[in-house]
Order: sequence, then structure tokens, then C-alpha cells
Amino acid sequence: MPLKLLDATISTFDSVFEKFRAEAPKNKANLILFLADKDPSTSLSWCPDCVRAEPVIYKKLEATADDVALLRAYVGDRPTWRNPVHPWRVDSRFKLTGVPTLFRWENDAIKGHLEDHEAHVESKIDALVAGN
Repeated sequence: MPLKLLDATISTFDSVFEKFRAEAPKNKANLILFLADKDPSTSLSWCPDCVRAEPVIYKKLEATADDVALLRAYVGDRPTWRNPVHPWRVDSRFKLTGVPTLFRWENDAIKGHLEDHEAHVESKIDALVAGN
């Protein structure tokens, strides 16, 4: 199957990320999508940009013939994400400022990213996956 999905929360991220890193050399592209949790009462994300970007990202990744890994990292509910010392806001690897954010992970480092205002743009997703 070309698209390999891994899901992580703040509490499970380190162990899931290690698995993602270990399998990365087997894939044509490795991506990390930081996104908002779903609201349990509506089953929808509390983040409008995530609602807009997620279907586009999944459509583009599922259409590729290459092996692509996608680690979906859920930032938590809105109050958790708004905390200025949220773990992924202060993590020197990611320094997240908004969700959704899509990173390309290559050679054990970030090699490009799309932030919240552009994560739904198909041509930019294609370029990120291709490593351009």
C-alpha cells in the first residue's frame, strides 16, 4: 500500500516518531502532519484550516504510486494547543506556530513544510512530496 499512516498524540509521539524514523528509509517520502484533535461532540476538528486541508492532503497522498509515510500528530484540544509552552511549539525540531502544518522529513531532518494558510494548496503539496 503506497500510503502508510501512523497516528500520534502528545503522549504517544516519541514512540510513534521513533517507529516513523526507523521506517523512513523505505519510503519515497515521509511526512508529518500536525493537526487539531476532533471535537468529541461533533467529530469535526476544532480547527477550520485543518477541516479544509485534511481532505486535500489525503487525496494527494493516496493518489501517489510511491510509498509515502504520513505521521499524523494530534496537538490536542484548543486550550491545549493555545498553551505557549505546548510541547511542539517549543520543540526545536518543529517550532510549530499553527495547525495544520505539514513537514517533509528526510535524512533525519525537516526538508520543507507547509503552514496552515497553504497546507490545502494541491500544487504545494505535490512539490513538498516530490522534495521540490
